[in-house]
Amino acid sequence: MSHDPHQGRFMGYLSLFTGFMLLLVTADNFLVMFFGWEGIGLASFLLIGFWFNRIQAGKSAIKAMIVNRVGDIALILGISTIFLHFKTVDYIMVFSLIPSLTSTMGLFCGIDIDRIVLIAALLFLGCIGKSAQIGLHV
Repeated sequence: MSHDPHQGRFMGYLSLFTGFMLLLVTADNFLVMFFGWEGIGLASFLLIGFWFNRIQAGKSAIKAMIVNRVGDIALILGISTIFLHFKTVDYIMVFSLIPSLTSTMGLFCGIDIDRIVLIAALLFLGCIGKSAQIGLHV
């Protein structure tokens, strides 16, 4: 890349990715974590499609964005479920309130499921989508 005329743009995208990654890992609640999560998705799209004049790079960037959206839907549902049951998105409060939900069932898409299992499964599906693993890789 030393002779690439758009090296500055690439470094800008890389810095954007790094900034959003720092926001993600330093967040103290699920909402701020989600903003970092979305920013990483945007920066990944920009980095994957950096050489946008190459057709395959553009197609790969679009594929990555679609897979990220599937993971984002699961994460949004997980965070919404956390807020619905705990009335907060703060990590410390949520983790301290988890014992109060042990063995409590809830209805999700017509299925009776343990609330903690539901929250964990939705957050896990969000992670799978972000990192394009298991059933969400292309």
